[in-house]
Amino acid sequence: MLSNTTRAEKTAEGFYRLVGHKWFFSVPQSDAHLVLAQAPAGLSCFFVPRLLPDGQRNGVRLERLKEKLGNRSNASSEVEFYEACGWLVGDEGDGVRQILRMGGLTRFDCALGSHALMRRAFSVALYHALQRQAFGKNLVEQPMMRQLLGQMALRLEGQTAFLFRLARAWDRRDDARESAWARLFTPAAKFAICKAGIPFVAEAMEVLGGIGYCEESELPRLYREMPVNSIWEGSGNIMCLDVMRVLSKQPAAMELLAAECAEVKGQNRHLDRAWRQLQQLLKRPAEEQGREIARLVYRLGAGAQMLRHASPPLAEAWCRMMLDTRGGIRLDAPTLDDLLLRAMGRGRQAPQA
Repeated sequence: MLSNTTRAEKTAEGFYRLVGHKWFFSVPQSDAHLVLAQAPAGLSCFFVPRLLPDGQRNGVRLERLKEKLGNRSNASSEVEFYEACGWLVGDEGDGVRQILRMGGLTRFDCALGSHALMRRAFSVALYHALQRQAFGKNLVEQPMMRQLLGQMALRLEGQTAFLFRLARAWDRRDDARESAWARLFTPAAKFAICKAGIPFVAEAMEVLGGIGYCEESELPRLYREMPVNSIWEGSGNIMCLDVMRVLSKQPAAMELLAAECAEVKGQNRHLDRAWRQLQQLLKRPAEEQGREIARLVYRLGAGAQMLRHASPPLAEAWCRMMLDTRGGIRLDAPTLDDLLLRAMGRGRQAPQA
């Protein structure tokens, strides 16, 4: 952002004239945009409406629409600012901080959106498995398929518990502790959940087989949509660097994470071990460890929520699946039944192997 070359000059009337270029300009049909530009005192944030108060079009010229992999119903464009009128948001030179106030919410939205796409992909896969027969049984009754669907459902359970907690933090961010919770866990969630979405949807495709690879199944569109949430509003490495920055520069964030883990200490050996592992990493944090650190921060936060709010068998299974570094998990029959019933809605009998 600091290399932004768009210039903003203040007029006698108090607003600014923006001249420059923006290569990626989302939703150009919006009534207004927040735009960063270089003012005399440094990078600043401006409110740039599409139409001026007198009804005339502002000097924002659309050059082209982007041909994207997915997210095609959400227009993205490239624009030129021809003395576009903009009104300063905050102070001159304070543009990064102003735009990041919005950026935190959009990062949360990326994590929430990826979770929603994953849940939709899972519902398509589960419905197919309930109807499709192979070797004399519905797919959902086949032992290996039951394990796969159960583990997919379990991953979603942890995300749901965590994202509701994160939503509460955003709703209550006037409270210093809740604001710190949102500041730490939002980039961690965006990194971990958005990254998990791409292979998750691919797995859902495999449940359907060749049908899942065809457009009429809906899954190809979901698959093309998944990467965008990892990319915009800061890609994976940026999120990891942000997590490390918060932990190193804001002592309250580390205290908060320690308190989260202390409240559930002794309830699960996998979570206790993961917390010790993170503490070791943070003694001498190196940039190349950033992804491991961000992933652990998310999983510790989600694991703590599962231990607080999920049934003990589900919480134990989630922590074993997500925090046991040895890899490999096999869910027992009662846990599978519980997960599949929850996924289908408890009004029907769980399919048996």
